[in-house]
Amino acid sequence: MKKHKIAPEIKEQILNRIKNEGVSVAQAAQEHGIPETTIYTWVAKKVEGYPTLAENIKLKKEVEQLLKLVGELTLKLSETQKKK
Repeated sequence: MKKHKIAPEIKEQILNRIKNEGVSVAQAAQEHGIPETTIYTWVAKKVEGYPTLAENIKLKKEVEQLLKLVGELTLKLSETQKKK
């Protein structure tokens, strides 16, 4: 298998999509024709001292759940206040 050098800008785009948009490593690898292990290596080098990718994804899901809960509670409170 031939190794091709990936431009730093492309690496950054891929890592940003994974980190900020929740794109999976598998999906990014498939879309760009890059082995998953290569992307995991980039992620490991990029995030030393920061939460792991898995932790980041977990935290994003927790935030989404909390925002949904806050929205539901806000609606219930609003409905309760309207009935008074």
